[in-house]
Amino acid sequence: MKVLNSSQMKEIDRLTIEEIGIPGPVLMENAGRQIFLTIAWKFPDFIRQKIVIVAGKGNNGGDGLVVARHLFNHGCQPRIFLLASKSEVKGDAALNLRIAENIGLKIEELEEEKDWLSFGEALAEATIIIDAIFGTGLEKAAEGKYARAIDMVNKSPAFKIAVDVPSGLSSDIPQLIGPAVKADLTVTLGAPKIAHVLPPAEEFAGEVIVADISLPRFLFSDEKHRIEWLEKEKILSCFQPRKKDTHKGTYGHLLILAGSLGKTGAAIMAARAALKSGAGLVTVATPRSCLPIIARSTMELMTEPLPETKEGSVSQEALPRLKELIKGKDCLLIGPGLSLHEETAELVKNLLPEINLPCLIDADGLNILARYPELLRKLPETCVLTPHPGEFSRLSGLPTSDILSRRLELAQNFSRQYGLILVLKGYRTIISNADGFIYINPTGNPGMASGGSGDVLSGLASSFLMQIKDPFLAVAAAVYIHGLSGDIAREKVGERPLVAGDLLRFLPAAIKKLEDLAREKPRPGSRETGLISLREI
Repeated sequence: MKVLNSSQMKEIDRLTIEEIGIPGPVLMENAGRQIFLTIAWKFPDFIRQKIVIVAGKGNNGGDGLVVARHLFNHGCQPRIFLLASKSEVKGDAALNLRIAENIGLKIEELEEEKDWLSFGEALAEATIIIDAIFGTGLEKAAEGKYARAIDMVNKSPAFKIAVDVPSGLSSDIPQLIGPAVKADLTVTLGAPKIAHVLPPAEEFAGEVIVADISLPRFLFSDEKHRIEWLEKEKILSCFQPRKKDTHKGTYGHLLILAGSLGKTGAAIMAARAALKSGAGLVTVATPRSCLPIIARSTMELMTEPLPETKEGSVSQEALPRLKELIKGKDCLLIGPGLSLHEETAELVKNLLPEINLPCLIDADGLNILARYPELLRKLPETCVLTPHPGEFSRLSGLPTSDILSRRLELAQNFSRQYGLILVLKGYRTIISNADGFIYINPTGNPGMASGGSGDVLSGLASSFLMQIKDPFLAVAAAVYIHGLSGDIAREKVGERPLVAGDLLRFLPAAIKKLEDLAREKPRPGSRETGLISLREI
């Protein structure tokens, strides 16, 4: 499902009206009806609810007026407050204002102080408030009467439903630009916007329902729309049943360069994740003194002892052997627990230009790469980097604060600049490829914020790179499954006790869940209402 900004959404609206020929009032009618259906689904007793609609003078307010009409026609008596004079309402919104008045709905204009007193009384008694003040085009902070109305809405204990975007948010960025309605539920029209899916703005959207208002679906497939919410349907092709006539070589041989004294656990978790996610063979190349620990941990692993420094990390003398080990392998994973020892860093520096197979670099591998930024242009054709914001800060040379506030833009630019797949980890992990296409991952939870979670992802993604032809889809599937295993673990053990070992424990259940879905035949009409919750994707 595409995630759009305001200009992209406006262009789709324009094309629908001017070139496809669906009139604006029809789209507004569809929008209002879908919001009404959402209310009826969420509140089967909506007739007995005390509903207040707060409308602006634009199309968002027009959508709210359509909602009011449908509520009225079904026996409800909503109160409608307009943050403008009726004469200021134009176009399609004015049409629906006239219709509302013609059927007997009272529109209360918020102009004098006594009107605001009445508004405050209505909000205090309300059980549902429908926020229809601003739509997708807001660019500056709400001020004056708009800020006042937003503050009053937020103070009400009523359940708050936002039309398209909670008023006060910019749909184009995840940052807050000023006071905003803190909605319990948002019904967004046509497609989710950036503010719906990334923090901190998404915290103001509550549950997000995407409503189909009859915008032609092919308009969303334009190449300019390069950000996508990762739906499980997108990756189901990765979980089809295996063919019967296969063997371990079919599913690839992964070489993992990992581990150092005191950090063998990282190598073990990455290797186990690769095995549990279907790799045919896994070899861990590690310092000689670390090998017994890793070998004893998992009987299915193969191991390779490498020359080591006196501190117990891989020494640069291992380079000739690693060049031999790479031959015949299908993927190379570098980094988990590797250490930042000078000799180890020199080894990685000299090894990277020699790699001619798919490669994933994580953890200490990324921090070593950050020491030698010139190597970013010498990476193999298929290369995946999986930094958290701190590691990406070191790679890009930008402050972590910039990374957190401009994640989409910076990830997209970096992956394009260096022709690689970037996984910028964190809440709503971002996966970006060399073409600047982005997936935003919906799975995962705060319980996964503990040591070792990234090592599990690196092993999982490396395994999928060998099994799935499309590297970008392979990495996206790995990120989704990684988060899903965390979500299953949370249900079983809770968030606080959750550790990386639990991700390994529930990884088979997460994979099986997708395999079962891949085997199911599509159910016609499963989205017949045109309402899709982002929670269910």
